[in-house]
Amino acid sequence: MADRRARVSDVHQLAAGMPHVTVYPGTEDRPVYQVGGKSFVFFRTPRPDARDPDTGEKYDDVIVFWVDGEQDKQALLQSGPPYFTTAHFNGHPSVLIRQSELGRLSLTELTELVQDAWLSRASKTRARAWLAEHPT
Repeated sequence: MADRRARVSDVHQLAAGMPHVTVYPGTEDRPVYQVGGKSFVFFRTPRPDARDPDTGEKYDDVIVFWVDGEQDKQALLQSGPPYFTTAHFNGHPSVLIRQSELGRLSLTELTELVQDAWLSRASKTRARAWLAEHPT
C-alpha cells in the first residue's frame, strides 16, 4: 500500500500518541502538545509575522514543530515547502507548516517529524527509552 498524504488529524493522533504527553488546551481549538512540561508541537494563533504574501491576511493555520537545533531546522527549510519560518522564530529550534500545506508530506514524513519533535524536547532518559523500543 502506498504511503498516503498527511492530514491534520494525524498531527493530533501522532503527538498525543507519544509517551508522557500532556495536552495543554491552548486557545480556541489550538492544543499544545508537551512532554515533561516542554512543548514539542503546537497549533499557533494568527500572528502578524505570518501572512499570505498576496492578500496580507494572517495565516490562521500554522503548526509549530520543534527540531533538534539549527542544523536540523536549516535542512528542513532548504528542502522547501511545506516548511517555512518567520523572523519571530529566528534562532528558535522549530519549523512551521501551514495546515493547508500538510498534504505535501506523506504520513511517514509527518510521523518522523512528530517523533523528532518529541525527541528534541523529551528528557534524555525518556528519549533513550523510546529509542531503545523503536530502533531505526
